[in-house]
Amino acid sequence: MGEFHVLIIGGGGTGGALAHDLALRGFRVTLVERGEVTSGTTGRHHGLLHSGARYAVKDQESALECIDENQVLRRIAPGTFEENDGLFVAVTEEDVAYGHLLMEGCGDCGIAAERLTREQALRLEPNLSPNLIMAIRIPDATMDAMRMPLRFFATAQQNGTTVKTYTEVRAVLKQNDVVTGVQVTDHRSGQTYDIGADLVVNAAGPWCGKIAEMVGVEVPIRPSPGVMLALKGRLCNMVINRMTPSGDGDIVVPQRGLSVVGTSSWVVDDPDNLGLPPDHIQKMYDEGAKMIPLVKQVPFRAAWSAARPLIGPRRADADTGRELSRTFKCFDHVDEGVEGFVTITGGKATTLRGMAEATADVVCRKLGVDAPCRTREVVLLPYTAYYANA
Repeated sequence: MGEFHVLIIGGGGTGGALAHDLALRGFRVTLVERGEVTSGTTGRHHGLLHSGARYAVKDQESALECIDENQVLRRIAPGTFEENDGLFVAVTEEDVAYGHLLMEGCGDCGIAAERLTREQALRLEPNLSPNLIMAIRIPDATMDAMRMPLRFFATAQQNGTTVKTYTEVRAVLKQNDVVTGVQVTDHRSGQTYDIGADLVVNAAGPWCGKIAEMVGVEVPIRPSPGVMLALKGRLCNMVINRMTPSGDGDIVVPQRGLSVVGTSSWVVDDPDNLGLPPDHIQKMYDEGAKMIPLVKQVPFRAAWSAARPLIGPRRADADTGRELSRTFKCFDHVDEGVEGFVTITGGKATTLRGMAEATADVVCRKLGVDAPCRTREVVLLPYTAYYANA
């Protein structure tokens, strides 16, 4: 089986998890990334390990994916997560009404959810709003946005994966209607050269659409940026979520000595040009302060945006991205008349391993390989091993 060479485009968490899975199944794997690994969307998220509760009311497919992977990642990446749980907090009667739906949805999806009184919640998180009415405790956790995926890269490298950073895809090579590899430019040396492969996987996150255009196929990707703020001080020890449908400024995530408030949502055509709208920054302050008033009283440290790779059609009324599912999909472009080219996109940092498993299953089927997934059991190397072996 070693003769099969799979090339992965994209060095975010999805590409790293896929390289890990394929290497364990015995493939020869090369991964190319135009910058540093995790330097795109992956390294810019707020570091939440989702319980799935946020999606339990309206997007239960995503919720089920999240709670499953939440449990798997805790097992295969020990020491990576701050297992601090999360609270959904109600500060209006409308929030309380939504809480009934949330409890029901969590029950449907197998997500542990415990209703807390105002007093119980304030004992856990004394900085919560004086308008707090009640809360629901759920099994969220936090992680370092870069260190978790680096564990996939480290383990993939140990098992033979070649990672080529600062190596940008210039063209996808085809013979007739079969993809045979890629042409890349090494930004360190300036050299442009070809890399052949038996199969190419497009794992470029919100850039998947641009890569697909090189092949002449279409991926229904909607790059959806969101703004986040980092504030000085740890305003909470648990992840704090507003007890409402998903909306702007509905979460505060503790990260070491900072608090990250997020997120907003809109859609763009070009994931390289996101912007940082001032009104979105202000909304993070306004909405975050409804849960934790100190949000408006502590020093500002940073603001940034990152593009989610959401799947969905282009519609005139789809201007925020909130209506798009957070699940993932693997596209085999043989359905469009192109062989040897697969795209994986959508999903979340929490579901990277599951996305990789589904994609590796497609790769095995296409290449006629019988090799089971092992990533639910194999414990990942520490993130530092990636740099030791780079």
